Amino acid sequence: MENYRIAKDTLGEVKVPRDAYYGAQTQRAVENFPISGQRLPKAFIRAQAIIKRSAAVANRDTGELEEKKANAIIEAAEEVMNGKLDDQFVVDAYQAGAGTSQNMNANEVIASRASELLGGERGDWTKVHPNDDVNMAQSTNDTIHVAINIAVAEQLNRQFYPSIERTIEALEKKADEFQPYIKSGRTHLQDAVPMRLGQSFEGYAQSLRNAYDAVKMAEPFLYEIGLGGNAVGTGINSHPEYSDRAIQAVAETTGLAFQQPKSRFSFMQNTGAAIRVSHALKEVAIHLIKVSSDFRLLSSGPRTGIAELTLPAVQPGSSIMPGKVNPVIPENLYMICSQVIGNDTAVSTAGIGSQLEINPMMPIIGYNVLQSITILSTGMETFTKRCINGIEPNEGRMSELMEKSLALATALNPKIGYEKAADVAKESFKTGKTVREIILDRGILSEEEADVLLKPENLV
Repeated sequence: MENYRIAKDTLGEVKVPRDAYYGAQTQRAVENFPISGQRLPKAFIRAQAIIKRSAAVANRDTGELEEKKANAIIEAAEEVMNGKLDDQFVVDAYQAGAGTSQNMNANEVIASRASELLGGERGDWTKVHPNDDVNMAQSTNDTIHVAINIAVAEQLNRQFYPSIERTIEALEKKADEFQPYIKSGRTHLQDAVPMRLGQSFEGYAQSLRNAYDAVKMAEPFLYEIGLGGNAVGTGINSHPEYSDRAIQAVAETTGLAFQQPKSRFSFMQNTGAAIRVSHALKEVAIHLIKVSSDFRLLSSGPRTGIAELTLPAVQPGSSIMPGKVNPVIPENLYMICSQVIGNDTAVSTAGIGSQLEINPMMPIIGYNVLQSITILSTGMETFTKRCINGIEPNEGRMSELMEKSLALATALNPKIGYEKAADVAKESFKTGKTVREIILDRGILSEEEADVLLKPENLV
């Protein structure tokens, strides 16, 4: 018993670790949901603390909460915002519907720390109460939803946008650097007309920029937050000025343009902003898979594949084949993007779970969107630093394969027509001779004409 204290809630007594800041309701959740060992991320915990701080400011300024008590809550919430009590947030990500356990975890931790600041002890609710004081004018139903929006908005701006911008810039730099190199294009994994290597990279960069724009278009919806809606959107038990004051405090704390939603009731019923962002992140993942897969194809070999690109060698590739080097960074990115696409499916499914005035599946929506932001951001950072920046072109291999390409016959269309050009391509494939050799053997063109018509620079 020396390692525990007895905490109480409306259901009775519970043993809680003696040093824990949380109380009975958090402990019940720990015991009820031993599911994954995964927690909602630090960004979400920070967002919860921002809400509790903002609520205390609003309730203090409207006279609903005693100033001394409010200031203690504000100070305790700021400690949580700064990560000082992260280890006290112990509820599994897969928890009670809507995140009631998560909300109470925050309420209990902040109440305990505020009580300490006022000279009390952890778990002593006589000085600061988790429900009556820390959760004043709030409900799980509005705070968890708002925390998702705050956390996602902050992580997009702090982590995701800088990472994707660096990746796009790296691709654009390679596009400029690789403009002089001409290679065989490929459609349906078959030979196609020539193109510049830089043009391929230009396509990669712009595709990713378009997906980036889709995330930016989804972002503004995050800034509509229904803090003050309380249980169903009506704002029951809150001061008439509470909502506006609390949202203003959130905006000032984050430096982001949080505001009242167009309809608080629509906000309470749906997690639309998070779903939009998740869909946009999936689009980013799809384009990153395309880029990473192309890098794997174009670097395949190095002797028996395409081998037009050389990727940086970052680690040995086989436990049995000496000297083998695999495209591990593009493979890593593919795995990350697969998870992001799976996360979006989970978010969509959880979004369907919205019923009447609330979506009970909010914790898993927040968990998956925030995980997608984190792993995409760190994945792109690694991809940029350890792959894109170090890519080298293999000019000799590009020239060799382009010369052998049957698609060069396309350049003959204006001169001899599609059917005759197709016949040249068939003979080239059958005999193994190049298109140039066939047209010279047949006397279709002179050497001078062939030099002009099949000159790579004239075909791109």
